[in-house]
Amino acid sequence: MKRLLLAAASLLIAGPTLAQTVILVRHAEKVDASADPALSEAGQRRAFDLAVALSDADLTHVFTSPLQRTVLTGRLAAEAHAINPEAISFEGGTEAHIQRVAERIRALPDDAVVLVVGHSNTVPLIARALGESGPSEMADCEYDRLTVISVEDDGDSPAVISRYGAPANCEHNISG
Repeated sequence: MKRLLLAAASLLIAGPTLAQTVILVRHAEKVDASADPALSEAGQRRAFDLAVALSDADLTHVFTSPLQRTVLTGRLAAEAHAINPEAISFEGGTEAHIQRVAERIRALPDDAVVLVVGHSNTVPLIARALGESGPSEMADCEYDRLTVISVEDDGDSPAVISRYGAPANCEHNISG
C-alpha cells in the first residue's frame, strides 16, 4: 500500500509544474452513533494503518474537522511527522467548512503535502473544491478510501483513488 501511495503521489507531482499534494481520507470507524464519538477498536487500527501508509509521504500539514473522530484518525500520522494538526471550523455550515479547507490548502506553498481527514459528506466535496472530478459521493460505510490529489493552478487536479488498511465492510465499496 505504501508503495502504491508513493507511486501515485510521485506521478501526480511529476511534470512541468510543482503542485501541492493533498491526501484525503474519511475518519476511521467510530465507536457509536453519538454526535461526537471516539474511534472504535477497528477505527484505532485504521488510524494506525493510515500513519504507516503515510510514513514516507513527507507530510507538511494535517487538517481535520473539529470533531474528535477526525482528530483521532489523523493524530498518529501528524505525530509521526512532528506536525500539530489544524482543526478547520464548521462555523457557517458544511459549505463554509469545505471552502475554508480548500482556501487553506491553496494558500500553502507549492511543495506542501497535506493530509485532510474529513467525513463522508465532506471528503468528496473538498476534492471537488480542489478541482478533482472523481466521485462526488462516499458511502457512509466507506472508511478505507484514500484519495491523492495534485492541486493544479488551472483548476484541473488529477487524482488517484486507492485503499488503505483493512477493507471496509461496505457493500457499496467503490473499486479503485
